[in-house]
Amino acid sequence: MAYIRGENKPTDRTEGECPFCRIPAMGDEEGLVVHRGELAYAVLNLYPYAPGHLMLCPFRHIADYTETTDEEAAEMADLTRRAMSVIRSVSGAHGFNIGMNQGAIAGAGISAHLHQHVVPRWSGDQNFMPIIGRTKTLPEVLTETRALLAQAWQA
Repeated sequence: MAYIRGENKPTDRTEGECPFCRIPAMGDEEGLVVHRGELAYAVLNLYPYAPGHLMLCPFRHIADYTETTDEEAAEMADLTRRAMSVIRSVSGAHGFNIGMNQGAIAGAGISAHLHQHVVPRWSGDQNFMPIIGRTKTLPEVLTETRALLAQAWQA
């Protein structure tokens, strides 16, 4: 419901309103940060599609993938590979949905700051709850998922 109500959604496109700019200033646990790189970081989605749903965000406030430097694009690619390995080791994911929604018209909830989704998938993970109950079930709270992924990331 918090997502539907638009809680914590920016009211404009400025860095001051951007949650992806505010998160790096928080502690890892408070911000749900799993890993901090040089140019980008991995953070749990506050409104996940599945347990372990990570987002990879450049630290720099840019909106479009074409605005990334070669170094930012390379680090995000490396973080994507590492995220997949870590999530597999922690949860045994069978597959992944990986992608970016560029612009509000393409489905970006926060279009002002580039972010890539890494969504783990399991055989049979789509059940009746999203359709009948209009809700998603998550087997653990985000702070527990963050701790597991952050610990495995360092291994």
